[in-house]
Amino acid sequence: MKTKITIVICVTILILTSCQNKNESKNIVKTIALDTLSKTVAGTADLSNVSANDEKTVKLIRKQLLVLLKKDLPAMTKEDQYFYYEAFDLNNDNKNEYFVGFSSSYFCGSGGCSGYILNNDGSLINSFSVTDFPIYVTTSSTEKFSDLLMKSGSEFHLVKIKNGKYPSNPSVQQVWKGEVPKSTKVLEINGKKLEKYSF
Repeated sequence: MKTKITIVICVTILILTSCQNKNESKNIVKTIALDTLSKTVAGTADLSNVSANDEKTVKLIRKQLLVLLKKDLPAMTKEDQYFYYEAFDLNNDNKNEYFVGFSSSYFCGSGGCSGYILNNDGSLINSFSVTDFPIYVTTSSTEKFSDLLMKSGSEFHLVKIKNGKYPSNPSVQQVWKGEVPKSTKVLEINGKKLEKYSF
């Protein structure tokens, strides 16, 4: 009888300790998540170790690129048919939009490269051209979408959404004066080791 009581007490202590550890773990995870979220909104989070690449997203982007580039495909070589992407929630709706960029000679020239910004469902927000990567997502916004800093040639340009679309040619937008603010970088193709995907 004494042994049974001891076993029941030990099991109860283990259960209580286990529950307490789970709550502490949840609190730690919640604190880290909130800290990362606040830093991301402020543009100061280090997202270099976060991988948003998943097979579902890659399939979605690949499918859309085959539609968007249908007329271009016959002129492309195999080396031209790959892309990079990064996810970022541009309008704080808890759904990522996708920045899609290229680095082959078919898409890039002396003025920069072409790319796309896609909605979470894969639909096109807009295409862009003559842009050097990375693209900077600023902490300011227009029409609930983050403003972007895009480098074209040797100058940064402030790109703001208008009527649901970003301008396709950043080189004709307002030139950014002064230092580039600390912002989240997306499509840092040369500086970051982004995955390359075929389409």
